[in-house]
Parts: sequence; structure tokens; C-alpha cells
Amino acid sequence: MSRDYYEILGVPRGADGDVIKKAYRKLAMQYHPDRNPGDKEAESRFKEAAEAYEVLSDAKKRQVYDAYGHDGLKSSGYSGPGDMGDIFSHINEMFGGMFGGFGGRAQQRDPNAPVHGSDLRYDLEISFMDAAHGVEKEVEIEKPETCWTCEGSGARPGSRPQSCPTCKGRGQVTRSQGFFQVSSTCPHCRGAGQTVSDPCGDCHGEGLVRKKEKVLLKIPAGVDTGSRMRLNGKGEGGRRGGHSGDLYVVIHVKEHEYFVRDDQTVYLRYPVSMVKAALGCEVDVPTVNGTAKLKIKPGTQSGERFTLRGEGIVGLRGRSAGDMIVEMQVQTPSNLTAKQRELLEEFDGHCKNGEEEGFFAKMFGSFMGKEKENG
Repeated sequence: MSRDYYEILGVPRGADGDVIKKAYRKLAMQYHPDRNPGDKEAESRFKEAAEAYEVLSDAKKRQVYDAYGHDGLKSSGYSGPGDMGDIFSHINEMFGGMFGGFGGRAQQRDPNAPVHGSDLRYDLEISFMDAAHGVEKEVEIEKPETCWTCEGSGARPGSRPQSCPTCKGRGQVTRSQGFFQVSSTCPHCRGAGQTVSDPCGDCHGEGLVRKKEKVLLKIPAGVDTGSRMRLNGKGEGGRRGGHSGDLYVVIHVKEHEYFVRDDQTVYLRYPVSMVKAALGCEVDVPTVNGTAKLKIKPGTQSGERFTLRGEGIVGLRGRSAGDMIVEMQVQTPSNLTAKQRELLEEFDGHCKNGEEEGFFAKMFGSFMGKEKENG
């Protein structure tokens, strides 16, 4: 009588696909014949785990098994996971070719298959104001383009690339490493599966030539450092009819001398004289859009903040502009003239009942109270 598939994998009946796959991978590694040469018991466990996984990882087969058991699977036509070659081929897919040398069927690379170009990255630095309002910039990019002399094949017109003698056209080579056989990219053809004996005179067998191209970048308002733009088909050229890759433009925004940005909010420290802060006034404050009127209330203290609605950075994808936060920096006068000193001393004389006297009185009272306690 066949063992229960859930028991074989060591998982509960309600286990999801990830749990089942993880359990199977563990057993496949443990009982793989490469690790247990000549061990019939390990080979039997290996086949048993493969059969359990094939059923429980398939929703329809699992439903039949849960309802009717092994007899139900036989009635539905299921006859097991196949021979060892099929099992090893399936294992190779799961483990990324780690066991490619043991019964696995390595895929033959089509030497004439199109090769798509790689994506490229371009870093662009723009000013704070360009980021706030958007800007168009034309940049020159040097990149690999498809060689149209050989149409990206790398071979001189009239000749053909040859199958790589090292990997026999597979693009990968396999070597033994302990109990395992590990597949890696062929160093001779660099994974192409073919070599060029009569290279193209323009690209020297690469299939690509370096060219400079001017690209117009339309940078929208509201971008920030780290924002990316994707330009389809502006990356590395393809070979043998493959599509070109994409170009990713990464934005870097320079710091501004006065403005500081946090997402869509802009911060500004604004200097104001001691007299204007005390009396209150209306001032023109610089913003990313020009200037805006700001009313400073009488008695404004240094560090106090005022908000200008909608004077921040516009949002990407149509979002409305953020706000601007203005922080007052009250300026204390220095290098006073004799007249200014006289006026300030006269002003100070009218402040006998001011906050300063109240502070000292409070502090002195607290000090005297502690002296009495310590008596």
C-alpha cells in the first residue's frame, strides 16, 4: 500500500504551495542520487518524494487525492511522475540547473535567436528650481547600438557564426563540485552558444557598435532626487533582430541656497528686524513661484512659523501643490550708533514690569524657597 503523500513530505493536509515546495526541496537535496551514489533506499525515497510533490503541487490532482486517495488518482489516469530522466529534468528546473549532469536534459540554445539589448542608466543633475517647475534638457549619450553592417550577428556579411566547440552550442558548461554538477555560463562564447570565426569589420564580432545619440528629456515638475524616467527603446541595441533595451534616467536635485524641501513642502528661514517683529508688519517673502505677501503679527518671536498655502512643490501625476513654511529669524541689531543706543536704553527703561523682571522674580522666589527647606 502506498504511503500518504502528506506524510512523505512531512506537511499537514492544509499546507499551501510554498510549504509543500520547501519540504520537497529539502527531501530532494537529502536523497538526491548525486549525494547518495549506489544507495537504493535513498533513490526510492527520492522517487517517492517526487511523486508526492507532483500530486500535491497540482491543484486538480491534489483535489482528487484528497477526496479519493491513491485509487482516485489511478482511476483518473495518473501513473506516476515518469522515469528518472523526467524527475531529474524537473529537479533541474527547481534548483536552477544544480544537478544538470545527472540525467537532466540541458536545453540547446538557438544560436539564431534574437538577443534583446540591456537596459541602461543615465544620472542627471538638475537645479532646485528646474525640479520645482519642470524642464526640457537635451543630453548626449554614448551607448552600444546594433551594428547594421552584420545586423547584430557579429559575423562578416556572407559568413555565419559557428557553434561553440566548448559548450556545443548550449551556452553553458557543467563541472563536478563534490557530489554536485554545477552549470555556469560558457567562458568561451560568454553564453551565446556560438563563436565568430570571420568577424564583422565594423563591430569586430560584437554585434554592437558604440554611438553617440542626443536625447530630449522632458522632466516634469515635482521630481525629486531618486525620481526615475523610463525611455522605451533608448537603451542598448539588440542583436539578431532583438529589441533595444530601455534607458532609465535617474534625477539628482541640487540643494538650494535658501529653500529646503521635504516631499512637497518647502521651508524657508526669513530674517526680520527686532522692531518689525515687535510691531508686526507685512513683508514680501520669496517662494518657488516668485513672491508672496505674509503678515507678521505683533510680538512675533524668533523660530515662530507661518504657513503659506499652495506655495510649495507641485505633485507628480496631477497632485496639487504643497505648502511653504516660513520660520522667522528675529535679528538683534549690532554696531549701534550713539542715538540708537540711547533710544534702546530709553525703551528698556519702560520695561520694568516686563517678562524679564517676572522671570527673575520667579527664579529668585524658587531659590529662596529651597533655601528655607534646607534651613
